[in-house]
Amino acid sequence: MFFSGDPSTRKRVDLGGRSSKERDRKNLLEQTRVERNRRLWHRQQNSAALKIQKCFRGRKDVRLEKSRLREQFYKTYGKYCQNVDRNSFCVNSDFLRQFLYFFKADNIDDFLVLVQICRLLQQFVHEDGDVVKHFAGVDYSSTGGLVNYRVKQLVYSCICALHQNRNQLKDQLLLSPEELDASAVPLLEVIVLLIDPKLPWSCKIVGYLFQNNALGLLREIILTGKGNAENYFPIGKGSSLERLLMVVICHIGQKPCVCSDINPRYSFASQIITIPFVWHLFPNLRQVFAAEGMSQHYIHHMATFGQNLINSLPKDMSNEVPSYACMLGNILETSGVALSQPACSFDMAVDLAAVTTFLMEALPSVRTSDNRESSMILDDDMIEDEAAAEVALDKKLEQQIYNAINPRFLLHLTNILFREISSVNALEYGPDDREVAAVGAACGFLYVTFNKLPMERIMTVLAYRTELVPMLWNFMKRCHENKKWSSLSEWLSYLSGDAPGWLLPLAVFCPVYKHMLMIVDNEEFYEQERPLSLKDIRSLIIILRQALWQLLWVNHTTNPNLLKSASASSASKRQSVEAIQQRVSIVVSELLSQLQDWNNRRQFTSPSDFHADGVNDFFISQAVTENTRANEILKQAPFLIPFTSRVKIFSSQLAAVRQRHGSQAGFTRNRFRIKRDRILEDAYNQMSQLSEDNLRGLIRVTFVNEFGVEEAGIDGGGIFKDFMENITRAAFDVQYGLFKETADHLLYPNPGSGMIHEQHFQFFHFLGTLLAKAMFEGILVDIPFATFFLSKLKQKYNYLNDLPSLDPELYRHLIFLKHYDGDISDLELYFVIVNNEYGEQTEEELLPGGRNLRVTNDNVITFIHLVANHRLNFQIRQQSSHFLRGFQQLIQKDWIDMFNEHELQLLISGSLESLDVDDLRQHTNYAGGYHSDHYVIEMFWEILKGFSLENRKKFLKFVTGCSRGPLLGFRYLEPLFCIQRAAGTASEEALDRLPTSATCMNLLKLPPYQSKEQLETKLLYAINADAGFDLS
Repeated sequence: MFFSGDPSTRKRVDLGGRSSKERDRKNLLEQTRVERNRRLWHRQQNSAALKIQKCFRGRKDVRLEKSRLREQFYKTYGKYCQNVDRNSFCVNSDFLRQFLYFFKADNIDDFLVLVQICRLLQQFVHEDGDVVKHFAGVDYSSTGGLVNYRVKQLVYSCICALHQNRNQLKDQLLLSPEELDASAVPLLEVIVLLIDPKLPWSCKIVGYLFQNNALGLLREIILTGKGNAENYFPIGKGSSLERLLMVVICHIGQKPCVCSDINPRYSFASQIITIPFVWHLFPNLRQVFAAEGMSQHYIHHMATFGQNLINSLPKDMSNEVPSYACMLGNILETSGVALSQPACSFDMAVDLAAVTTFLMEALPSVRTSDNRESSMILDDDMIEDEAAAEVALDKKLEQQIYNAINPRFLLHLTNILFREISSVNALEYGPDDREVAAVGAACGFLYVTFNKLPMERIMTVLAYRTELVPMLWNFMKRCHENKKWSSLSEWLSYLSGDAPGWLLPLAVFCPVYKHMLMIVDNEEFYEQERPLSLKDIRSLIIILRQALWQLLWVNHTTNPNLLKSASASSASKRQSVEAIQQRVSIVVSELLSQLQDWNNRRQFTSPSDFHADGVNDFFISQAVTENTRANEILKQAPFLIPFTSRVKIFSSQLAAVRQRHGSQAGFTRNRFRIKRDRILEDAYNQMSQLSEDNLRGLIRVTFVNEFGVEEAGIDGGGIFKDFMENITRAAFDVQYGLFKETADHLLYPNPGSGMIHEQHFQFFHFLGTLLAKAMFEGILVDIPFATFFLSKLKQKYNYLNDLPSLDPELYRHLIFLKHYDGDISDLELYFVIVNNEYGEQTEEELLPGGRNLRVTNDNVITFIHLVANHRLNFQIRQQSSHFLRGFQQLIQKDWIDMFNEHELQLLISGSLESLDVDDLRQHTNYAGGYHSDHYVIEMFWEILKGFSLENRKKFLKFVTGCSRGPLLGFRYLEPLFCIQRAAGTASEEALDRLPTSATCMNLLKLPPYQSKEQLETKLLYAINADAGFDLS
């Protein structure tokens, strides 16, 4: 404030109504509290100082007392125990009491004394054979407590001494019991001696060791010895260390053992089985662990901890050698032995599947060979995060796991899980708890295995040597019939409880059955109906279709903020659930696509069974738009959408591209001048010069006849259609040598085309472009391709069941080999194949060194599929590749992937159903005085309906330029077919004219003939004249 002239201090007033006395009281209370806390802190400091001083003085006194007692011990018993006799170990003697009191593991003198004590104890026991008598005298019952304490201390001191000096003793840790001169051996042998299960204190001693983490010390001792013995090969009875572990492993809390439960972190499983390649060091221990009851106990013990098992394991040796992976490798290595025993129980198999599943979930993917199967697809960010966090396993450890999950292991595991479950249970009863456990254990293990290990050899044994497919189908069938799916979420750590019950079974069933369908032959599938009946397959298609639609459309949406708001663990679990859902959607799509292929070969169900119920006009409108969910479904599972709807989508995509390039082209047109007797050469020379953009634009054709004169007619599109039909007929003619035909007259590339045409690859590129141009312009051409060649346009592999169309005789021979009951090696077959092209025979190896590799019963399936692969894929790979490159210049892969091979043939050639006269009549316009009831028109339709199929095709070519009608019917013919009166009067001169056409307008100019016979004669003459466009 400004100075007012008043020097007195003005009284301050608290506007809040508080007095200064109240404010002073609060300050006083706060100051008092601070002082009280300061005094308390000083008292605590003084008390802590007194305790520290007391502890220090006590420890100092103990050290002094131990030093005094050590000196006294040396005087009494000698520095090297030369004054020790057998009575020195007795309960009344001070010998062990004094030594165990002052013993220090890091004191070298104490260590040497302990070694000498162990040697003496071994000697005394060896002489009279009674260990209990040496420690307890004649009455163990009265002195048992003290004896047990001394034995505990002595055994634990031996382990501590070995652990403390393990680096100095690393050369001795794996020596046999006979090497008594080594310091480590007497210590280990005394431990074995004192924890013998026959001794009364055995379980108490071992329990004490467990509680004090003695196994953790033994783990570090073993790792030290292992690191110093890379080339160690155990012989005979094994090392002393192995003998010790063989005694400890038997303490499993079952009679006669009375050991109490221990902390899982200190257990034998956590500390010893997590040592990498422990069975290679201790093969005898492996036999003990694999024995009936032993492995079952340990695996059940691990299974009880479930998903928390990994958290109880010791610290990883390195990122490449994690403890959980070492445990997994060691368990799998011994489980094969345990599973092969006849007495192996169902519960053992369930526990084993659970433990290996939990451990394998944490495993990075093992990719030791190429795997064509679809892998799990995650978001880009998720993939990058996992790739950054995931560290590759040590190669040897990876190989141990990979080798352990071999065909024999899978065969035993699945057979034990399913052997007590009937595959013909009544449908009215749902699966019982035992069956749910079997299915859950098998599916959980196999699903994780599929995602972590290469699938090639796994799939073959699961498909052909186990009952997995019929068992899983029986389970799913009954769940579907009863409309109640059992939850299997406990068998995968990241599968939520509300996940559909069919999710996990389908994740395993689909890839296995899909692999089986690659191996099964036509007789097995259609005639013998193995492994599933055609009726069951029809039911399966419905289940798969409903599940796929549920995943891709109904339940596809997710809350984008869910992962952000959730914790890290729940977010990770959510990502994993989405991953398995996406994985299932892929394998279900692949299986349904394969079943559709089988249905196309020989129909056993209606094609509409593959169509989803929810496909409507809204869905179709969305499917045309990129990056919509409907468009993604169209790409992944096009069979869910009716064929006609997909054709409309395909046509709209082509029309959009044609319109775009047509508007850009302006008045620029590509004009071809083609001689009819050199149509192929002229077309090749002129079309090969066009760029991709020009190929998409309009092409106008002028034909030149054999006299060198241009044919009449202006190309408004009709001449080009005629050109496309003629050029494709000439180019794909087998006489030209680029294509061959099967016994069913279906075309495929000639493997020996290079022997006929020097530039055959360029011609195949041209033919691919030619076919693509026909499809691009919506022109149907009558070229029947073999299915196995059409699959090359979709970049798919062909399998054994495609071979009958190419070489029925070879197929019969291979099926004979497949079902041959005798010894196939007696047939003297080798992994080679003989090619015979135009009389020239060449021999090719199917595998490296195949000339020396004989076909046997074990590898005959591999041989069969290598032969099929050679004929269906390898021989035509280069021709198909060049054809595909030309084809994809105009037709995108996404467009073709909407259709299977059967549908693709319809896109190329249409079907005979498209020549429906009634359909053409319903979609015909009339001009020049004609109408639908005109007598000439009535005669015309009667005549056309009586034509043979060949004449109908010729008529259609005459009026439209193409012998095939539109794929979806004549309502889609542009413009619609029109019949125009050709003469104004019915004079004799007018009636003597032939019918003519304007193919660019789909127009028939028909004179008003007076009789049916005259009309038929003139029409047949016109369509069979083959006079080019001169008749126009």
